[in-house]
Amino acid sequence: MPQTAKHEPFSRLAADVALEHPGLKAIRETKGYSIEELSLTCGLSTSEIADIESGKDTDSTKLRRIAAALQLPETALIDAPAPTAPVENRSVS
Repeated sequence: MPQTAKHEPFSRLAADVALEHPGLKAIRETKGYSIEELSLTCGLSTSEIADIESGKDTDSTKLRRIAAALQLPETALIDAPAPTAPVENRSVS
């Protein structure tokens, strides 16, 4: 049985949504890197890379290190537009 959504203000729900960095995992995998290999190449821990891929961390210094390791221009990761969470048509009560 599906769980029903809690009734919380929209701003609270939006703050709880973790925005993933657009395509970083796909880029990493396309370039043939595992998280462990990228970690060794850029000098960040595997958990730091996982946090960046999941949107928990957006430190531009770390993004620059990853871009350099993947041989990408910095702007490919730093200036990428922020993704938006999909909006469902629901009535607010």
